[in-house]
Amino acid sequence: QVQLVESGGGLVQAGGSLRLSCAVSGRTYRTYAMGWFRQAPGKEREFVAAISWGGSRTYYADSVKGRFTISRDNAKNTVYLQMNSLKPEDTAVYYCAAGPNPGLRSYEYDYWGQGTQVTVSS
Repeated sequence: QVQLVESGGGLVQAGGSLRLSCAVSGRTYRTYAMGWFRQAPGKEREFVAAISWGGSRTYYADSVKGRFTISRDNAKNTVYLQMNSLKPEDTAVYYCAAGPNPGLRSYEYDYWGQGTQVTVSS
């Protein structure tokens, strides 16, 4: 079993930055790809970013490319999402997920965190 706990969310003004963290515990963390998804009120959960288990491959949604950076520190069993130049449309609950591959679809992930709220004011 794998447990994921997100942190780092909060309220920020447009143009600001936040860094989300996802602490992972359980078995074989280092072999899992990790992803970040988000869900805004009344909308479906959407892909944000993903990273391979070794960290050499990263993928981003077009809407965040150039503004967000996903990274991982396997020594700390933690994955990060650095979010810069935040926009009001980035407001959502952000979830981290673990799975065998860095996919773009939520069904490709086996384990999920509880989410952390990010609110960007205009």
